[in-house]
Amino acid sequence: MRAILTSALGGYTKTNGTRVPSTLLQANGLIETLRQNWPGRAKALILFASPSAFEKNDSLQACLEEAFALSGLSVSSVEACDERNPDIVERIGETDVIVLTGGHVPTQNLFLKKLRLRERLAEFKGLVVAWSAGSMNCAEAVYAGPDLEGEAVDPLYQRWLDGLGITRINIFPHYQALRDSTLDGLRMMEDITLPDSMGHTFVALNDGSYVAIDGDRQTLYGEAYLIKDGEIRQLCEDNASVSLNL
Repeated sequence: MRAILTSALGGYTKTNGTRVPSTLLQANGLIETLRQNWPGRAKALILFASPSAFEKNDSLQACLEEAFALSGLSVSSVEACDERNPDIVERIGETDVIVLTGGHVPTQNLFLKKLRLRERLAEFKGLVVAWSAGSMNCAEAVYAGPDLEGEAVDPLYQRWLDGLGITRINIFPHYQALRDSTLDGLRMMEDITLPDSMGHTFVALNDGSYVAIDGDRQTLYGEAYLIKDGEIRQLCEDNASVSLNL
């Protein structure tokens, strides 16, 4: 299986709260990497992180369909899956590209479990493209760091979930925005993420950075940081790439 796991994928901008299609992100050669791995006239299937947000999902599907064309990625069809049509995943064997969107990690994780996606991916030979929560849920054991108000101080909130098993890498997306943010009065990095990294390893990606997976090969592109045992060090810079063996 091949996978491209990003912090952000692009494909739309917002104008007065409305999504407007645009190309996918081009930083660090993302579009070129996608083109190199994208099958011709691909059948794409989008799996949403918010399975009950129908209006949002329809808007995102329309934007991505046009974004693929704007980015030079050939598709023969772009279908989507949420709570309205979960049975569509039974046709994954006919799909070339699976897209996992961003959103709330635990919500998407539960939906993917209901779809039995991990089991369905066992024989999948195509390409998985994901961003943000979608990338995080690709891990074997998913670090679902607190995201919504109240989660950081909720003793019952589960920070570790079973994932899709595509990689052992725990991706921490949007690092450039979250490194100085707070949640529930706690500093996202110093009070939440660094303590949670004790005994664990996270790869923090800026938007525009990504990990490309081809079998056992995992390559990191763009500015990124290793968070491990309460410490942070830089792994890669923009316009560069490194092999990952974590």
